Amino acid sequence: MHRALLASAFMVWPTAPMLADETPKQGGILTYMIPADAPPSFDGHREATFATVHAVAPFYSVLVRVNPANPASTTDFVCDVCTEMPAPTDGGRTWTFTIRGDVRFTDGATMTADDVAASWNHIVNPPAGVVSARQGYYAMIDKIEATDPRTVVFRLKYATSAFVPALADPYAFIYKKEILDRDPRWFEKNILGSGPFRFKEYATGQSISGGRNPDYYRPGLPHLDGFTGIFADKQATRVAAIRADQAAIEFRGFPPATRDELKTDLGDRIAVQESDWNCGNPITLNHKRKPFDDVRVRRALTLAIDRWNGAPAMAKISVMKTVGGVAFPGSPLAATKEELQQLAGFWPDIEKSRAEARRLLKEAGQENLSFELLNRNVDQPYKFNGLWVIDEWSKIGVKVTQRVLQTGPFGEAVRNEDFAAVVDGDCQNIVNPLLDGTKYLPHTVSSSNYGNYEDDAEIELYDKLLRETDFAEQRQLMRQFEKYVLDTEAHAIFLLWRYRIVPYRSYVKGFKISPSHYVNQDLSTIWLDK
Repeated sequence: MHRALLASAFMVWPTAPMLADETPKQGGILTYMIPADAPPSFDGHREATFATVHAVAPFYSVLVRVNPANPASTTDFVCDVCTEMPAPTDGGRTWTFTIRGDVRFTDGATMTADDVAASWNHIVNPPAGVVSARQGYYAMIDKIEATDPRTVVFRLKYATSAFVPALADPYAFIYKKEILDRDPRWFEKNILGSGPFRFKEYATGQSISGGRNPDYYRPGLPHLDGFTGIFADKQATRVAAIRADQAAIEFRGFPPATRDELKTDLGDRIAVQESDWNCGNPITLNHKRKPFDDVRVRRALTLAIDRWNGAPAMAKISVMKTVGGVAFPGSPLAATKEELQQLAGFWPDIEKSRAEARRLLKEAGQENLSFELLNRNVDQPYKFNGLWVIDEWSKIGVKVTQRVLQTGPFGEAVRNEDFAAVVDGDCQNIVNPLLDGTKYLPHTVSSSNYGNYEDDAEIELYDKLLRETDFAEQRQLMRQFEKYVLDTEAHAIFLLWRYRIVPYRSYVKGFKISPSHYVNQDLSTIWLDK
């Protein structure tokens, strides 16, 4: 692995960074907004929604995490309950972690390697009837065992540089083995962790609160006396709360218009940090529905979309902004602009692209193509994306109508294959291009791909990419995979990457934006200058 190359990180533009001479103040209660009505459960191993992380991450520790001092990096990982990041042995297949001896659960029990191993086995090999949302990310793991009270060993089936980023999953809370053994679903409704805060109160669908953990193992942290997270699924409610100083921040992010409104209204009482966001929006075509079983039709639809000119326009009105491919923009494996422009749908000459699109539709006998686009009843960014692509497709003579559903029925329709085409989403919690590519694998391999196709050649190419540890070879294989998925077979129509904009009360300090609204949410480094 070429560490110098892997150390590169994407661009971040914080407009209110913490100054080097700022000394954190102790005390105060942080009130923040959580853009959801409630988390489905408290169990991080089970859930995939940010609502769970934003609500309960402050109560828990993890084994490895993105460096909280450098969350903008795509390659900087540090220990949380381990003592130091180990060097692998056995050709990269054995990773041995030493567990700190000063970590205590809030019931007073000391955390041991048995708790860490049990928690990770709960994720990688869940018992019957238990859901593990990211189990598929850990196909490389063969065995996890505690060899003594302070040592956990991960044995891999094969070496892969996807392992450490996958290990830094912010949902991978360390639970108490005794409780998991007694009831593996206990943590769905209960909270007992070892993080910087102790659980205080949960008002269903309204708020969750915690107080400083006096036994937290990192000296001087947390800075806050406590926090209250307020659930509110309506953006207007969240914005009004920040404007009125009833809440200080919403960590997920707002569209540019909201940023501008808050800055206009509140001036220097509002600070803003912005970053490319590890969330993309592809259009998924149901390959079982004609004519989307025809690659010519799929390629025509991606060729019609003018991403290079559309991105700046979309960035003015939505959270969509950055042109990119399968790998997150700015990450070491991401395509350059020149490499992207070799792919169908990314050619610099849009008239040439649309001429080819019309030719392909005529060849396929689909000159008068019309279909229905399934969409989610969420403005940012789903409705904006739907309106954009419908307009783009009209420029090659394709007529598209929308069927817009609330989130629940929308998800049900997608899972039941009740669509011809859908505005899909792809948000990842850790920038890990090797594993993020699973979104584009056939449904038999990836439960998050709804394209309904089989493709052994694609699976073989991806497997080769996943197992390659030489960076130069990885990068070459990523270009092959990207071209195959987005161009040769056009299995997915990738639109744009999102852009994260977080306006917040300027008295909030210690917040550093990252490409993910899932990471760095334990609130341990946040402090209030008031």
